[in-house]
Amino acid sequence: MPQSHRGERIVLASNNAGKVREINQLLTEQKIQVIPQKEFDIPEAEETGLTFVENAILKARHACSLSGLPTIADDSGLEVDALKGAPGIYSARFAGPGCDDQDNNRKLLEALKDVPEQERTARFQCVMVYMSHAEDPTPIICQGTWEGRILQLPQGDSGFGYDPLFLVPDEQCSSAELSPERKNQLSHRGQTLRKLLTALS
Repeated sequence: MPQSHRGERIVLASNNAGKVREINQLLTEQKIQVIPQKEFDIPEAEETGLTFVENAILKARHACSLSGLPTIADDSGLEVDALKGAPGIYSARFAGPGCDDQDNNRKLLEALKDVPEQERTARFQCVMVYMSHAEDPTPIICQGTWEGRILQLPQGDSGFGYDPLFLVPDEQCSSAELSPERKNQLSHRGQTLRKLLTALS
């Protein structure tokens, strides 16, 4: 990575503690200081887009304009084939306003209760955007996908979101049973951030 990005302060346009932790772990070795937007009292942007790309750009532009610093934003979610791609961009609020991870997981299991094992295919999608300033006309946009299946019951207590329900076929365990290091090697967010770092350099 070139000198210009080493030691750089970049705002992370997220108040999700799990995301902040994962992205920080991935960027530590790059000597990039990632500052969560809440340290600037930046409220969450309104996610009015209809795609992961639109929402990531909305979040990045919002944090850039209020902090005056370069920003990374991600929009990610779970696509379940039996639900025609739902919850998708609504993954974090699948069970409704004010819901938590457990509410979302319960709703997902309920929606899939009659779906047989072989039809429970799903994937995590992540789109990450880097904007150097709020009017940046050419944001860097990267995407990663992580294929898996939805389990019948939660397994593991690591990770966050839908991790306890997401079977990683090659590992024969849920995403919530992986070590943070292994998850970062495999996950949609890890893949996307590595692409972004390559693009930045």
